Amino acid sequence: MQSPLFGYTEQQSQDRYTVQNPQLLRVALTGHDDVLARKGAMVAYQGLMDFDGEYQTQSQRRARAHTGEGLDLMRCSGQGTVYLANLAQYIHVVDVDQEGLTVDSSYVLALDSALHTEVIAVDSQYGISGSGKYQLNISGRGKVALMTSGQPLMMQVTPDKYVNVDADAIVAWSSSLRVQMQAQTHASNIRRRRGNTGEGWELNFLGQGFALVQPSEVMPPQNVQIGQGVGAQFGVGQHGAHAQNQNNAWN
Repeated sequence: MQSPLFGYTEQQSQDRYTVQNPQLLRVALTGHDDVLARKGAMVAYQGLMDFDGEYQTQSQRRARAHTGEGLDLMRCSGQGTVYLANLAQYIHVVDVDQEGLTVDSSYVLALDSALHTEVIAVDSQYGISGSGKYQLNISGRGKVALMTSGQPLMMQVTPDKYVNVDADAIVAWSSSLRVQMQAQTHASNIRRRRGNTGEGWELNFLGQGFALVQPSEVMPPQNVQIGQGVGAQFGVGQHGAHAQNQNNAWN
């Protein structure tokens, strides 16, 4: 049998994390610690592997209940190689160091089990109740595999060049950055505008670091169940639940 398909063979590498192709991640477990992956993300594996639901502490369950932010993870252990993917999203491996990484949990595919995660809040510039955003702060030393809808843009933030990003397009940023949530249109000048711009909430970044942006304002579908179709979970920009509440407040 012959076909161009036989060209898509396994990438040989000594690295723990290898991007097999832009939408498929290869993780070597032999001689390494366990890896935590998004539940249901395994598409194939080789060797003697074990998959188990990851235990959540009481504080993690409480934070998830109050904010909706958190990770549904499985622990992958054993001797061999596991392949991970999620709805053909583009995959990017990031080294986390003392600087730390802040990310929306919807974009996390896998991470080293030694890393620590904590839910943090990003408040609105105007102190409007219910208009903030919750994110996941990842600290320690290790690797995280992130997903994006399409090829992303890495924006450098410096003390003399701050960056504004649509709240539905932001994927991750350096935890050292100062960040504030603000509305693209606010009450003081809304009457001077000729119409709706289609823009909602944005995040303002200051300091020294980076902000990772995807070319899409819709998160990847989450919690997909076989036979139930695919439902998209939206963020907090113009199309998000928090922004919809805010738009209603302006009307």
